[in-house]
Amino acid sequence: MNTRLATLAVALLAGVCVAAVASARPQANAPLTIYAAASLTDVFRSFDSAQNYSFGASNALETQIRNGAPADVYASAAPLNTQRLHRAGLVEKPVTFTANRLALIVPRSNPAGIRSIYDLRSKPVKLVVAGPAVPVGGYTLTVLRKMGLSSVLSKVVSRESDVRAVTGKIALGQGDAGFVYVTDARAVSDQVTVVRVPAWAQPRVRYEIAVVSRSSNKAAAQAFITSVLSARGQTALKNAGFLAIPKAPA
Repeated sequence: MNTRLATLAVALLAGVCVAAVASARPQANAPLTIYAAASLTDVFRSFDSAQNYSFGASNALETQIRNGAPADVYASAAPLNTQRLHRAGLVEKPVTFTANRLALIVPRSNPAGIRSIYDLRSKPVKLVVAGPAVPVGGYTLTVLRKMGLSSVLSKVVSRESDVRAVTGKIALGQGDAGFVYVTDARAVSDQVTVVRVPAWAQPRVRYEIAVVSRSSNKAAAQAFITSVLSARGQTALKNAGFLAIPKAPA
């Protein structure tokens, strides 16, 4: 092989190697795949529209990650879900990034005449809630227990897969009342009326976020989390009705 051909062969081989290495690396500007609680749908999309999102019930997303779903970041509406994955080595150490509150919503027409949460006990109500494994469903059970109203669960006509489904059914008048997050109620404020849950009956609603251990782009995933925790991220959450990061209990 003459010198010219040898040089060309080396150059071609080097190019193939560089291309192979580059293709094996995660793309710096490639969108992340973020699995996030349904209640974060609007705020996450408006905060960073460049990412790929999969929104749903936190428990369902947890199961998907356990089954190998290709997520980079997981944001849950309850610490239970992130902490279980962390113990299993499937996500890195979770951090709390915001909080929320529960509210009871009724259709604007309010056919059952609900003015107080206690009316759920005395009136013939078609109650819509999320399933007990869904974070908002578990928080609903906490509110009813604290208020001595667990008996109204006999009036439940539908158990939904996530908070957005509960919100949608009440907004469309397919139920008389439903428990949702305050942030979800805001999104349909022209279609529903909010009945406040007393502060003393509120559950401790904390959201946690973590890098998924299988992610091939952990640096970008951590950068997304850092941006959510930044002043800009916290302002976006606050503007959407979420609460500031709660202080750890003493």
